[in-house]
Amino acid sequence: MSDSVPLTRADVADLIDHTLLAPEATAADVEALVAEARALGVYAICVSPSMLPVRAPGVVIATVAGFPSGKHHSLVKGAEARLAVDQGAAEVDMVIDVGAAVAGDYSAVLSDIVTVREAVADRAVLKVIIESAALTDEAIVQVCRAAERAGADFVKTSTGFHPAGGASAHAVRLMAETVGGRLGVKASGGIRTAEAAAELIAAGATRLGLSKSRAVLDGFPEV
Repeated sequence: MSDSVPLTRADVADLIDHTLLAPEATAADVEALVAEARALGVYAICVSPSMLPVRAPGVVIATVAGFPSGKHHSLVKGAEARLAVDQGAAEVDMVIDVGAAVAGDYSAVLSDIVTVREAVADRAVLKVIIESAALTDEAIVQVCRAAERAGADFVKTSTGFHPAGGASAHAVRLMAETVGGRLGVKASGGIRTAEAAAELIAAGATRLGLSKSRAVLDGFPEV
């Protein structure tokens, strides 16, 4: 979207994965998440795989795999993703082995993503969480290239659980430049204001992972 055209509340809602991944989340919390998502008109909800299946008419269901550490065997990530899709998830956000990326073992990163891609085939959108705040710029570029080679649909900045931090405009811009529109870019982690969301969208984010969706949307005009 052009910087010259102001973002509206509806524009931003169409980019949001309304997220609840807290370990203490209950079934009642998920029901409340669905109700709020529908009221806000967001694109999707994202919940932990153990909370599936979820009934949410008119809202896309997303989940995670290998979350939040990424230190799961690739076959476990694949099995988790496949089961989630069997239970109704239309999108899966997988966490890479961040340590492999830090060590420069991009072949291992590629293999990990390929395993999950093959596990879900074309039944789900695959987003790859790279934990950008823990990586150098070079590693961000290489991991994004690996994600594209592996057939991912999106690259995503962060789990929101890593102590290194969440989304930054710099990382989003670098990721967007690397994938060149061939993949989507999801910004997540620490996005709590309309100003932060607008900055990330301007940097190239095509999806936002938010747990504070209402607060963010309230900062954008209706029209």
